[in-house]
Amino acid sequence: MRALIDRVVRVLGVNSGAATGGLLRRAPALLIAFSLILAACGNGSSGDLLAKIQSAAKLRVGTDSAYPPQSERLPDGTFRGFDVDVSNEIGKRLGVSVEFITPDFSTVVAGGWGDKYDISVGSVAITKPRQAVLDFTNPYYYTPAQMSATKASGITTLDGMAGKTVCVSDSSANQSWLAGTLMIVGSVPAPVPAGIKVVVVSEDSKCIGRTDIDGWVADAPVIAHAITQGAPFVTVGAPVFYGALALATDKAAMPHTELLAELNKIVQAMHDDGTLTKLSKKWFEGLDLSKNK
Repeated sequence: MRALIDRVVRVLGVNSGAATGGLLRRAPALLIAFSLILAACGNGSSGDLLAKIQSAAKLRVGTDSAYPPQSERLPDGTFRGFDVDVSNEIGKRLGVSVEFITPDFSTVVAGGWGDKYDISVGSVAITKPRQAVLDFTNPYYYTPAQMSATKASGITTLDGMAGKTVCVSDSSANQSWLAGTLMIVGSVPAPVPAGIKVVVVSEDSKCIGRTDIDGWVADAPVIAHAITQGAPFVTVGAPVFYGALALATDKAAMPHTELLAELNKIVQAMHDDGTLTKLSKKWFEGLDLSKNK
């Protein structure tokens, strides 16, 4: 940039020996020239992550690879699910392509992504601890967390889970609820049955097929989907809490205020035009989880 400035100075006839009067006469031209240089060097970029995404024409989305019906990677390498459709719609409205990255959920909610992906569209519930490391958009949908029991256990009520062994995915809001440490935004969690023993797995799908558990707590759509696919569980009791789920960005990433503002506009537009309702009904057995009930 310094070389460009020197070149403009030479072109305008200003050098270190120029008279003060000559410099003053040329000041308007210099100001215009310097403004153009600064704009050119910045390539019109604000320095925000949004500009980087637009320049690359690609949005890198972190999401789960084994979390149907929200998201899953098929044997051919393609992705499908509610979060996948939401991600593709966001990319369409940003005018960029979408690349899916599949970090562990625990890695996503820990923050410090190291520029491996730009945003998370992974059904992340807004909690106070997560707000310390992640920036959230307004919610794009809402899900109840549901306790379920294995058919073999014969348990039919939430109270019946007292003293039993329950499976849960690592770093999830459901795990925090079982630990009695959940600080969910916008919901009052139900009391945890006494004496529950917890088995933690890396992803919800690994709770299915285990013979050393009596129950499984996960998002209600995940439980419902597993049951329709033949998983030997039954739901017990009312939902234990409700989660407001949002897109997330890493606080440690480059400035992204403009990106968050644009994502909020897109989420609101998808609420307003019925896109999120349509996608929710498509993937969640006709239920509209886009509305906070």
